Amino acid sequence: MRSSLPKVMHRAAGRTLIGHVLSTLSAIGPSSAIVVVGPGQDAVAEETRRYMPDALAVTQSERKGTGHAALTAAPMLEAFTGKVLILFGDCPNVSPHALRGLLDQVTAKTPLAVLGFRAADPHGYGRLIQDSDGNLIDIREELDASESERRIELCNSGIMVLEANLMHKLLARLDNRNARGEYYLTDLVPLARKAGAQIAFAVCPEAEVAGVNTREQLAEIELAMQKALRSRAMDGGATLTSPETVFLSADTKLGRDVVIEPNVVIGPAVEIADEVTIRSFCHLEGASIARGAVVGPFARLRPGARIGEHAHIGNFVEIKNASVESGAKINHLSYVGDARVGEKANIGAGTITCNYDGIAKYFTDIGAGAFIGSNSALVAPVKIGDGAYVGSGSVIDRDVESDSLALERAQMLVKPGWAARFRAVHKKRKSTAG
Repeated sequence: MRSSLPKVMHRAAGRTLIGHVLSTLSAIGPSSAIVVVGPGQDAVAEETRRYMPDALAVTQSERKGTGHAALTAAPMLEAFTGKVLILFGDCPNVSPHALRGLLDQVTAKTPLAVLGFRAADPHGYGRLIQDSDGNLIDIREELDASESERRIELCNSGIMVLEANLMHKLLARLDNRNARGEYYLTDLVPLARKAGAQIAFAVCPEAEVAGVNTREQLAEIELAMQKALRSRAMDGGATLTSPETVFLSADTKLGRDVVIEPNVVIGPAVEIADEVTIRSFCHLEGASIARGAVVGPFARLRPGARIGEHAHIGNFVEIKNASVESGAKINHLSYVGDARVGEKANIGAGTITCNYDGIAKYFTDIGAGAFIGSNSALVAPVKIGDGAYVGSGSVIDRDVESDSLALERAQMLVKPGWAARFRAVHKKRKSTAG
């Protein structure tokens, strides 16, 4: 990836690659999980625990192949007697359905099963080798495959399930006599055959097991995920007026009769209720929007934004860690952060909640039915009472009682005839200079 970020920490559809894998894993309910990470990859272990708090992490100090990675984790499974599912952190599209199907293949008679796929272009993949009866007998890596084996279209995804006792026995027999000098997980298949075990395999669509090794492949995964998310949103009753320009996250929740106009980006942790309209060029992240609200165009909702029913958030408005209660309106050119905007309050253009003093952040409370005039600055901590008015252009740094008027501005001064005299003087000076 040519990146200082571990590969599995790169994101697609608003979620890390390993986050996608762990979300799928959680859906099938494992009794425990172990993640094998490289040296100095504490961030990967921490990300793992975001999705599976009880997951364990083990460091693979030397990169000696997939088999070596499994050997690194094996001591943590010494007391385990069930099925062991081995996944890869850079394959984010694998489905719970495919994994359940693979798990079902492992029985007392067939203690090992691998997940395969038919590749449009098999170059670079390990091939699943079958005997004349269609039984899986080996997996051959590309570098070790013969010419005839390289023509095989049935490929190995790397994902496998095996009975724990068998896993321990076979891992102990792995060697690195191959073109790469690595310990291959795929060598467990011929070793199992030699031990007299039958091997099963399941087949899934190629797209489900596509991995990410380059930025281009990451973009391809993003494209595939967005297509699926858009289809799911529209199937669920949302209208995307220009679907190809709308970007969703894996955890986006959309109600029915939601309308999303072109060029909208929805980041992680966004919930949008029924009958909401998101107008063009909005960016939403970590926000919840209640029924019937209207957002945008050109609005930004940051984490902690909570928009009430039928509230209006207009163009060039930014909301951060603030609740905007039902029927409230913030229609243009305002910043509301660390605040509450009460029911049916109206926030005029250019209003700012001054929530940060360079060290700490403070709260602004705007009561129900309050009216904040345009170009006002509310210096937190401050409370504007229910029904209070703030005159345009005011800087408010003290609480305002309910139903009061707060006005803070310099006295206006008008000098009749001053402009005409100024122009005359300027014209005379210009003429003299000429």
